[in-house]
Amino acid sequence: MYKEDSNIKIEFENFIHNKNFPCVAAIAALKREQIMIYMADNMACPKDDQGILKFIYEFTDIYRKSDEDFFSAAVIFRSPDICKEGVFENLLWQRLQALAVLDSGKFDYDNRVSAQPLSPDFSFSLKKEAFFVIGMNPASSRTSRKFKYPVLIFNPHEQFTKLRKFNRYDKMKKIIRRRDIAYSGSVNPMLNDFAKVSEATQYSGADHDKKWKCPLKIRNS
Repeated sequence: MYKEDSNIKIEFENFIHNKNFPCVAAIAALKREQIMIYMADNMACPKDDQGILKFIYEFTDIYRKSDEDFFSAAVIFRSPDICKEGVFENLLWQRLQALAVLDSGKFDYDNRVSAQPLSPDFSFSLKKEAFFVIGMNPASSRTSRKFKYPVLIFNPHEQFTKLRKFNRYDKMKKIIRRRDIAYSGSVNPMLNDFAKVSEATQYSGADHDKKWKCPLKIRNS
């Protein structure tokens, strides 16, 4: 482990712990010590993919055994220095594609969601568990996504399903959007309601037009 890793983790936790941070679910997860963090090296390099996959598998096992809400797994990359939002987006899909290929040799896709990235029911799957992925990077156009290192946050999709089942999701969504306006100046234009468009449009935090197509190719669908 690098000497600066503990400082990076503290910076990330402080970023989330900001009293004005929009995502109340992330704040709740942090307070409950339910955000697991993995430090990886260069986001452009595949050498940490196996380590990341193992980390997500271990996180999934812990999440599945708990009755608590609000679990997240964060992968923080020490490099590269991201200066353009489009660069981060390309790297995001490179890493997710690599993880999907590795996972496809071990597990089927989560059958509670669609494996088709253009589908409104799509969600990213590892170890047969669907995840809503949130990307952060220093070049993000959204203040709430602008962290000094590249980050991929894996949120179990089933958590959102449970919130909707108990009529808690809409209330939380309204709170997040209201806080996002105060924090970022506007609501994220990519923040769509579930089951209307593919959630893949929201992963990077970038603003996409209607012609954008997710580059992810799922082999075990």
